[in-house]
Amino acid sequence: MYFAALLARTEDGWEASDTELDDVETLTDLADLARDAAVEDDTVVVLIEQEDAWFGVIRIDGEDDPRVYVSNAAAAARSSYGSMLTDELLGRDADDADDLDLLDLDGTEDGEPDPAEDSEATAEETPAVAAGPLGDAKLLEDIGVGERELRTLEGDALSEIADALGCSELLEAVR
Repeated sequence: MYFAALLARTEDGWEASDTELDDVETLTDLADLARDAAVEDDTVVVLIEQEDAWFGVIRIDGEDDPRVYVSNAAAAARSSYGSMLTDELLGRDADDADDLDLLDLDGTEDGEPDPAEDSEATAEETPAVAAGPLGDAKLLEDIGVGERELRTLEGDALSEIADALGCSELLEAVR
């Protein structure tokens, strides 16, 4: 189960809102969603977690490219939203993968792929993702969460991030 929240910086502090990721398929979609929540192109921080497996932080500052951090890339790569983030960080383009290329369409078995060939092709085309953090661990440094602190967060990491930003009550209200 996923939890996602948007934290939008304002003149008076932070505004938090729970967010639905149903229509988010790419990092661009997520950045657009965050920009819609922004107050005058100010910073928006998107926090995503999948239970205790991994968490992600996406920072959007105006029209700048999103900055992304994932706590455990291997765990995140096995989930839909996590793989969206890890693919972006690793420079993978999901649109480049053509499912038909993985099929053995020689007429045998009604076009069913040979499991041995399919697993070999998939292993060659999809590099392994190492366990551990991936991305820009300095993305929150100027607003209260240093690189070392971000890399060592465990358990309820999103609450600790929100606490450092001074908006833990807001985050808990949207949970």
